[in-house]
Amino acid sequence: MDVQQLAAIDVHTHAEVSAKGAASLSAELGTASQAYFKVEGDRSPTLPEMAAYYRERNMAAVVFTVDAEHATGTPPVPDEEVAEAAADNPDVLIPFASVDPFRGKAGVRRARRLVEEYGVRGFKFHPSIQGFFPDDRMAYGLYEVIEETGTVALFHTGQTGIGAGVPGGGGIRLKYSNPMHVDDVAADFPHLKIVLAHPSFPWQDEALAVATHKPGVHIDLSGWSPKYFPPQLVQYANSLLQDKVLFGSDFPVLTPDRWLDDFAKLPIKDSVRPKILKGNAARLLGLTS
Repeated sequence: MDVQQLAAIDVHTHAEVSAKGAASLSAELGTASQAYFKVEGDRSPTLPEMAAYYRERNMAAVVFTVDAEHATGTPPVPDEEVAEAAADNPDVLIPFASVDPFRGKAGVRRARRLVEEYGVRGFKFHPSIQGFFPDDRMAYGLYEVIEETGTVALFHTGQTGIGAGVPGGGGIRLKYSNPMHVDDVAADFPHLKIVLAHPSFPWQDEALAVATHKPGVHIDLSGWSPKYFPPQLVQYANSLLQDKVLFGSDFPVLTPDRWLDDFAKLPIKDSVRPKILKGNAARLLGLTS
């Protein structure tokens, strides 16, 4: 990966369909989220198609699935498949994995194997879909592996479009994704590299507080068009958190094209813009010094 030549690094994209055609969401949740995000075009590109998409834009992308099988009954896209696709496309794809905390000790062993044998750079957690509080001690074995291996723990925070509009939200509970639950994790694992994903509605101030207080905590800006960012998020991205805020789209539900077009209209300092688009992510992921 020639980081210097990349236009940007998108730290938040989803592998939503496996090579065998199996989707990572049930038909009900997938259809509802497509309506919620007003997705146009192909909602389920394959991993090779994602690689081609980002190569055309001279961008790199962190890609992952979400393992929430115990809660949803739907198997995720295999982490191994994601990692192998990244190995086949190392110029544009950066592999993250996802291990359901409910997998217990087997999940901890799996996480270590994914790092050591498949080269994954981080792990995605979605507390609302997986149904756990990030500070639940059952997940601490996973965090120990992530901290020890120097990989990244990326947590969904705030409201989720998954389940929106489905009766009862599809059983998905928003309370799990308050970023304050990640504050305990950051305190108990002081060398763990953490990303709070998304503008954390309705807990934006909590996310900003955690990120300014804990050195290892970053914020990605995925899942929202920048024109809807809360003003305090823009203010902190421009100042106190300029070295800890990351570009993310949430592709395929939000395209990097749309995100970047709207981001260009924000009053972000010229000195800060390249940090958000590439520099901060390159440093966090160990792609540059």
